Formats: sequence, C-alpha cells, structure tokens
Amino acid sequence: MTETHQALAGLGRGRCLVIGEVALTHDGSLGLAHAFVDAIANAGADAVKFQTHIASAESTPSEPFRVKFSRQDATRYEYWQRMEFTPEQWVGLADHARERGVLFLSSAFSIEAVDLLERIGMPLWKVGSGETFNGVLLDRMADTGAPVLLSTGMSRIEEIDGAVARVRGRGAEVGVFQCTTAYPCPPEKVGLNMLPFYRERYGCWVGLSDHSATIYPGLAAATLGVDLLEVHVALSREMFGPDVPASVTTSELRQLVDGIRFIETMRANPVDKDALAGQTDPLRRIFTRSIVARGALPAGTVLEPAHLALKKPGSGLAPERLPDVIGRRLRRDVATDQLLSVEDIEGLS
Repeated sequence: MTETHQALAGLGRGRCLVIGEVALTHDGSLGLAHAFVDAIANAGADAVKFQTHIASAESTPSEPFRVKFSRQDATRYEYWQRMEFTPEQWVGLADHARERGVLFLSSAFSIEAVDLLERIGMPLWKVGSGETFNGVLLDRMADTGAPVLLSTGMSRIEEIDGAVARVRGRGAEVGVFQCTTAYPCPPEKVGLNMLPFYRERYGCWVGLSDHSATIYPGLAAATLGVDLLEVHVALSREMFGPDVPASVTTSELRQLVDGIRFIETMRANPVDKDALAGQTDPLRRIFTRSIVARGALPAGTVLEPAHLALKKPGSGLAPERLPDVIGRRLRRDVATDQLLSVEDIEGLS
C-alpha cells in the first residue's frame, strides 16, 4: 500500500487521521525536529507536520513581527531564514517519519516550498489559514494530484466556498478544517458546530485544527465523527516558541489519540440493549433483590408487608412479585432472611 493510500485509508470510514503539528517549535534545530518525529510517533499519531518556509520566496526583509517574541531575530524575515532547512535535511526528516510509520507532512508557504516538498513526496497538502486566499498556491498544490486540506481560521463562508471550488476544479480531493485563529483558543470560539455544517455544505472530509492547548475539543470532535484532527505539539510547556501556549504536550497527545480510538470503537459498535442486558444475568442475580422473610415465620402465616423485606441476592422471588405474595399463606416454615420461592407460598405460580 502506498503512503497516500495509507493516509487516506481511514478517511470517511470512521477513523480520524490525527496530525501532530510541530510547526516551528523546533526553533530551527534539526536535532529537535527529529526528536519531535520520534515523540509524535511514540504518542500514536498518524502524521507529523512541519511548516516549510523559504524566506526569500514568501517574505521581504522589512516584514515586521506581529508579536516580537524572538530575542535573536530583528525581523520576521530573519526568523523565517533561521527556520529554514536544506532540501537534504527535509528529505532526512521525511525518511525518519516514514521509518517510524507516520506520515510526513509540511505546510508550504510558497510555490518554491511546494516544489521542494513535491520532490520529497506529499500525500496531503495542509494549507494554513493565511494561505487559503492564495489562489496561485492552491492551484499549484491541486495540480500535484494530492488532496488539499484547507484551514479556515481567517475565512468567511463565501471565501471557503471559493477555495473548495477552486481545488475541486483542478481535479483534487479537498478537506476543510474548522479553525479559529486564536492562540490559545478559548472554548467558546472552537466552533464544533461548523463540523456538520461543512460536511453538509461541501460533502468532503471535515477536520478540526485545534489551538486550545487541551485534549477536550479533539475528543468532542471525535464524538461527531470528524475525519481529521490537527493539534500543535510541544515536548514541554516550558519550550520556547509562539505556538507553545497553544500546544498539547506529547503525553497529552498520547491521551488524546487513545481517547479518539476509544470513541471510534464506541461509535462503530452500537449495542442491542436487550441483548446486552441478557449478558448480565449472572450479575443480576448478585446485585438485584429478592423477597425475604424479615423474621422466622411458621407455616400457615398469612403474609403481610411487615413480614417481608427486599434483600440481595436476586435469586429468589423478584420484588415485582410482592403484590402477588401479600395475603397468601405460607406452605411451610421459613427462617429469618430466607429467600422466598414459589414452593413456599400457597396458590402462587
């Protein structure tokens, strides 16, 4: 099975593709980038995703920081430069991911980045929210024939309509991520309501790109049958980088993946309540109650409520038979706490 087929095998069939997003949290360190590959693979995710920035192709030297977080880069352009890897280094990361059995993905932010990543092999293209408006970039990705997954954090519905139509118009499959551009994203802005909306509107794969720094939105999305989930990942919340406050740790990623697989198993196995209850018959006899004699009673006693109690186990007359028992005579002596049976009571069947 090819990498692309492996990536798509579960999509639309009840298995969520979980993407661990490194983004730029490697901070330009190739060694740290490889450490992320191992950590995300160990956590059970399906894919590890980076971002491929080529400063000269996407930015100008005058691009300012939106938020000045770097102590060593004077401009955003210099930061992009420091985040660059060579083509050979990208190949090494992709090979490492494949060795670990996870998909290698990277978001491209220029045509040149698409060219580089296409040579490596991209089973899917994940488009960042700021690039969903970039028709030239979408065309180039779609023309590779690989599916294009659109983030929608900055897009209005009309703009998403246009991007979906554009990708489909070039013959590529498409997926749409609900995404809110807030780092971290508060619960009231996650937008789970958009998942069924996108599915109905576009009839495509639907995903959640979550920046809440918790596992809760991903688990909630899994209950809705989401096809794709992307979460930012940090090795520790003490790491440096602008995405760390919106990231889950690798141990939390493990919990998230396990939870999603648990939810998928539940969703795939509807139960027959009557049949399920029938499987508990041995336990019912232990945990339910029977009609018992509150005290020792001689044969011939006309049974009254004061003579009787309801106690465990449930292997005698069931509590619902109590109205049938009241007013009838005992056929024989019974001891305190004895479970009553049909044979103990005259006229009872």
